[in-house]
Amino acid sequence: MGSPKKDLKFLNRLEINMNTKKYFTLCLFSLGTLVCTEAQGLLIDKVVAKVGSEYILLSEIEEEFSYARTKDPTISEDIKCVIMDNMIANKLVVYRAKIDSVEITEEEVETQLDYRFESILRQMNGDESFFKEYYGASIDEMKDRFRDDQRHKILAEKMQQKLISEVEITPAEVERFYNTIPSDSLPYFKSEMEISEIVMSPKVNQKERLKALEKITELRKKVVSGESKFEDVASKNSQDPGSALRGGDLGFAKRGVYVPEFEATVFALAKDEISEIIETEFGFHFLQLIERRGNSVRARHVLIKPEITKEDLIIAKSKLDSIRNLIIKDSMSFAYAVKTNSLKSMPSYANSGRVKNQNTNNTFFAADDFDPDTYFAIFELKPGQLSMPLEITLPGGEKGYRLIKLNSVSKPHKASLKEDFDKISTFAKESKKNEYFVKWLKKRREETFIHVDPLYKACNLSGQKKV
Repeated sequence: MGSPKKDLKFLNRLEINMNTKKYFTLCLFSLGTLVCTEAQGLLIDKVVAKVGSEYILLSEIEEEFSYARTKDPTISEDIKCVIMDNMIANKLVVYRAKIDSVEITEEEVETQLDYRFESILRQMNGDESFFKEYYGASIDEMKDRFRDDQRHKILAEKMQQKLISEVEITPAEVERFYNTIPSDSLPYFKSEMEISEIVMSPKVNQKERLKALEKITELRKKVVSGESKFEDVASKNSQDPGSALRGGDLGFAKRGVYVPEFEATVFALAKDEISEIIETEFGFHFLQLIERRGNSVRARHVLIKPEITKEDLIIAKSKLDSIRNLIIKDSMSFAYAVKTNSLKSMPSYANSGRVKNQNTNNTFFAADDFDPDTYFAIFELKPGQLSMPLEITLPGGEKGYRLIKLNSVSKPHKASLKEDFDKISTFAKESKKNEYFVKWLKKRREETFIHVDPLYKACNLSGQKKV
């Protein structure tokens, strides 16, 4: 199980440290000083910096310092100056975002909070009582505590994206960037591969389909009749593990998020109305509209998936093998096979089957980027060749099959402008964005009132005057 504390670091600070005792702090704000009363004694907190209209608290600095020490116990207190400098930069971005009227919605905030806390809860096997014991607060209480932090995080991200979104780079700038890199400092690229895929899920046989339909029909009757609560039925029976933990609640979503059948149904419901049973590529559902907010809806659902049998899997594998033979004989193009047979829900479908490396956001994979099954399916292939159908577990947890095409293989080599222009262009653009942002921060620091407590007078905070 991962560290829940680590997962909450996205909120900039966490008052409850997994390496120390757990406690709640009651804070009263008065005249620029926070007085925080703790069960074990009295802790005085205060504002140690003001950036425009934004504040930095002593507790924030100490929390970041404490977290840094959990990673490296040898870190000295000098690192607090770096922490303060970084926090000033972050608060400056938030402050300017508010001045420039960067807009975020409450839905964005809630969606991010839901995602983060769901991740933590999954690490705890969905045990909300353990979550409460661990953090000393319920999920809703913790969300309340971190809502403003999450809002500021989104504001900062949007402001930074707004600033660098128009940064472009020319081929001449890429070449200049490349020429500034000493020859002995040029990166050495490992052998890399590009692949495409066709992903096929087995079709459900009629017997299992009817069994699933009968089951969800009975569950819906219990909810509609009032015999059972929707939330209880979802928690105990729904085969959507993410929403089942929350009684089927899917949170807020705009148009375009759900598959067409589901979207058409949910946007046609009145508040609290329970839908008829619908069928999608995931299985059978019935749903209830909880709330409508503008062009977004919040709904809950129950999902029952028909069981896939061994015979269904054999049929799917046989079909994919037939498609492979047609491609090899040039009777069907790979792109056409993707369009007519691959799962539309897979990211590769919209890119003619080409697979993107999620770690690098491009289509190149080093050997160790692949899972073992994928690597051993393709390591003896030559560019243009196809693997045999490979059994995989699909994102929804069900079994399926995957046909992989090896598009290209590069040899290990030192970076060169001719062979690696796209990669070098990416590096050059990121460097330009960083330079632009640093210059923007420097200028805004000069324009913005920044007061730093004398406690940090020894710090060289990017040339900022300290009062």
